[in-house]
Amino acid sequence: MIINTGQRTDIPAFYSEWFANRLKAGFVLVRNPYNPISVTRYRLSPDVVDLIGFCTKNPAPMLPKMDLLRDYGQYWYVTITPYGKEIEPRVPDKREVLESFRQLSEIVGPERIGWRYDPVFISDAYPAERHIRAFEYMAKALEGYTHTAVISFVDLYEKTKRNFPEVRPVDPEQRLLLGKAFTETGRQYGMTIRPCGEGDELAQFGADCGGCMTVAMYEQALGRRLKVPKFVPARKECACYLGGDIGAYNTCGHLCRYCYANYDAETVRRNMAAHDPQSPMLTGHLMPGDQVHEARQESWIDPQISMDDMPGL
Repeated sequence: MIINTGQRTDIPAFYSEWFANRLKAGFVLVRNPYNPISVTRYRLSPDVVDLIGFCTKNPAPMLPKMDLLRDYGQYWYVTITPYGKEIEPRVPDKREVLESFRQLSEIVGPERIGWRYDPVFISDAYPAERHIRAFEYMAKALEGYTHTAVISFVDLYEKTKRNFPEVRPVDPEQRLLLGKAFTETGRQYGMTIRPCGEGDELAQFGADCGGCMTVAMYEQALGRRLKVPKFVPARKECACYLGGDIGAYNTCGHLCRYCYANYDAETVRRNMAAHDPQSPMLTGHLMPGDQVHEARQESWIDPQISMDDMPGL
């Protein structure tokens, strides 16, 4: 199966010690965000976990702990944008993140790491021209360290509108302008542009609109074919294979204003204060009345075939 870590929070940036402890213990408990007394227990054994997916704005805290992941398949996304502290208050200096990206790529290989430049929004401080310049600067800095760059345009979720009321959607003309420029720049630096949940409007420029966390990408990272269960995507625009996330909402300390996973800063501070690196769950502990059930887990690797057996793949 696939374990994900990055749909609800940033585990590598803020909870690397906890995650290392969970790998050593061999299991993790995850509270259902919509039914809090329901708790799922996932085994973290390489026998049943084929790949762990990461999405982070700061991989540096995990770098000294990478030996713990040597028996697992991995795919990493590192998000690096041009935004300053007024938008991303606690994200490290982007030059530091670029360097951490390169170090991580040297460990896992460029086929197991991708760069996310998202979400894209337009404002007086961040016009299209600035995005085009910033994207080229970062693409040049990451040349040879990844073959994938994911872009998306800001989605106006209710949480986003509340925490970032001045944000505006990117109009269709600007989407095409930016998509064309990003795709051309990506091609120059050896990267395929993968729009995230944006339909196929950028395919005309050469972007791969098939999704950014797909079964095919996992297979490429593993070098093996997967036999995955049927899955209903969260959004009709999304072709990604998600699920099995071990994070928790309202726990990401970056406090990015566009974030959809945090309700507000005070809730995040309260949840981070309740974090115990020794606990089997990310925030808090098991409570009386909690109902713990075992996740159904098995390896999805097809034992009959490897990618080496598939010419052209």
